[in-house]
Amino acid sequence: MKLIALPVLNDNYIWLLHDGHHAVVVDPAKEDPVLEALDQAGLELKAILVTHHHPDHVGGVSALLARTGCVVYAPEDPRIPEPYQRVQKDQTLTLLDHDINVMFVPGHTKTHLAYFVQNQVSDPVLHSPILFCGDTLFSGGCGRLFEGTPEQMFDSLNSFKALPRNTLVCCAHEYTLSNLKFALHVNPSNADLIEYNAQCEKLRAQAHATLPSSMGIELKINPFLRLDDPEVIHSIQHRDPTAQSPQARLGALREWKNTF
Repeated sequence: MKLIALPVLNDNYIWLLHDGHHAVVVDPAKEDPVLEALDQAGLELKAILVTHHHPDHVGGVSALLARTGCVVYAPEDPRIPEPYQRVQKDQTLTLLDHDINVMFVPGHTKTHLAYFVQNQVSDPVLHSPILFCGDTLFSGGCGRLFEGTPEQMFDSLNSFKALPRNTLVCCAHEYTLSNLKFALHVNPSNADLIEYNAQCEKLRAQAHATLPSSMGIELKINPFLRLDDPEVIHSIQHRDPTAQSPQARLGALREWKNTF
């Protein structure tokens, strides 16, 4: 199995998973990069996985469906272009001979899903499960709360924290450096964060992606997953003394990031 990140628009990634013959793509913002990748590798597109309805995640779905006849899996949401198969929390899909668990992770949107590829993959580099998390979790950050609540986002991120530490985190945007700049402001003494930021700065300077990350890394460096860390708590409550519960701290942290 191979995992490929296709850069598109300003900072999106379309994730393509394939076995050398068949492919699955996640959140295709545009069709052209996908069609080019399929053609170059001689792949047949079997399925599209959609995490949420935003145009930069579904913009290429209709054209890919028309060109390939693949199956589209998506949350039930009238803003997602028909036709597609509705999927829901705890459902298991079997694609490319791998089981893919559907996770319900509202917060960024009300109907947001994530997809967890629980089987190990055979690529020499990728001996890990894979999480396609859309705009819920970013490396060093989390998505804006456009439709959901801090409580929902807290629960959604907690569901990711329960995944194996070697899970590859395939976010939909290259937001890592801006997220890490904020994270360092919130958690400045975090040695793992300082080291990771330096690694990511080097990658971006060479025009390489910082993704995928891993759950092990994110648990060490991401303040939205570290709401019980004393320094993170101090930073948040210095700005908003009313943020006493972890859920309230997440909401205050996200509001802070919105204007950082």
